[in-house]
Amino acid sequence: MAPIEFQTRLSTQSRVIAAFLTEALAQYGTDDVAAAMRYALQGGKGLRGFLVLEASALYGIPAASALPAAGAVEAIHAYSLIHDDLPCMDDDDLRRGQPTVHKKWNEAIAVLAGDALQSFAFTLLADPNLGAAEVRIKLVSTLAEAAGARGMVLGQAQDIAAETAASPLTLEQITELQSNKTGALLEWPAHAAAIIAGQDPAPLRAYARAIGLAFQIADDILDVEGDSSKAGKALRKDADAGKATFVTLLGLDGAKAEAARLVAEAETALAPFGDKAQSLRDLARFIIARDR
Repeated sequence: MAPIEFQTRLSTQSRVIAAFLTEALAQYGTDDVAAAMRYALQGGKGLRGFLVLEASALYGIPAASALPAAGAVEAIHAYSLIHDDLPCMDDDDLRRGQPTVHKKWNEAIAVLAGDALQSFAFTLLADPNLGAAEVRIKLVSTLAEAAGARGMVLGQAQDIAAETAASPLTLEQITELQSNKTGALLEWPAHAAAIIAGQDPAPLRAYARAIGLAFQIADDILDVEGDSSKAGKALRKDADAGKATFVTLLGLDGAKAEAARLVAEAETALAPFGDKAQSLRDLARFIIARDR
């Protein structure tokens, strides 16, 4: 589909997920923690939830049956951003063009809202719409693994350690770090769709692994070339801190070439699905063409 058609589809699916989350969060009331949870879920691209829905559609699973998984991964992602922005982590004032949660409220509310969003995600995965109990247990265990000490949290810890390392990370080390920090939560949605459908996850996981790394390379490129008003966050922080990135290790042109190679790899992984996977091919291309 044309780029405009794809972005329309992405926007539509993101609104569907947002409406689902709004309804699911209604039970939590209007206190500061609940308000901060809702605030943190606003304004994102919804790529992870979109990937759950689009990958599920390949197996004939209707959106209504996959929405709890889509909402769960968006909740985990939002929690990770709240905590990532805290002064003890990346210390950011802006996220998605708005004040970060700890700036709009305070650090205590930010920590609690992040904690609550993490718990909320696993509540969503208990939804019977996702299938039999063994399916839901598998979804819970794989998301916990992707988000935890062998996935996203490990990647964040590796990133923090790199800031005080005696020497900059090598390409192999930064690839491992980003596969954990960013890639794990982009790989899980594809895996989740296969779990819900009872299918072999290998093709979609290969696709998601490639786009996860391409996503981070695109972020590193945006940190150099991007416009902070479009990105909705501070840019060039990595360069100012002297951190190794794909751009510093490969050069700007080399990073762009590697991102393009990964997109081609992702498209190849979708070959078994034929034309049904066109929206996922478009997603891979969108990831390296986005401006935020």
